[in-house]
Amino acid sequence: MTNDRAKADLADLFDTVNTHIRSIAEAQRQRTALTAAASAGEGRVHITVNADGVVIETRFAEDIDDLDYDEIAAAVTEATQLAAVEVARRAEELIAPIRSTRSRLPSLSEIVADLPDLRAKVPEPQRAPMDPPSARRHLDYSDTPRARSAVADDGY
Repeated sequence: MTNDRAKADLADLFDTVNTHIRSIAEAQRQRTALTAAASAGEGRVHITVNADGVVIETRFAEDIDDLDYDEIAAAVTEATQLAAVEVARRAEELIAPIRSTRSRLPSLSEIVADLPDLRAKVPEPQRAPMDPPSARRHLDYSDTPRARSAVADDGY
């Protein structure tokens, strides 16, 4: 009787995991379609970003020449950052139900004795800085050819 119960519990768990995987795939599909837009510079600069926060459209109002180059650059940066924050918020809304479901699933260590809890070992994702490279000179860049190239390309 106990073996039948364990089999039924395991079958239920597999069904839940399969449903969860389908939910993840659907959320990923929906995420790729996300965009967000923001304006800055008194509405003279309008930026649209995709789900990855990459600029996919930049539009300037007809009176953009009322701003000087530094103001235009600052407005582009501001609008891009605002749009990126918004698209990240929308992506988080898509993922929140999946995270909630995942938190209710048992870990492998709860199912199989003596297995480590792998969830505790997974590092949290970190957001990239929003400040320009010139403000990040204090960071320790790794000594890889790609890092040296990126630093050299930016003039640092």
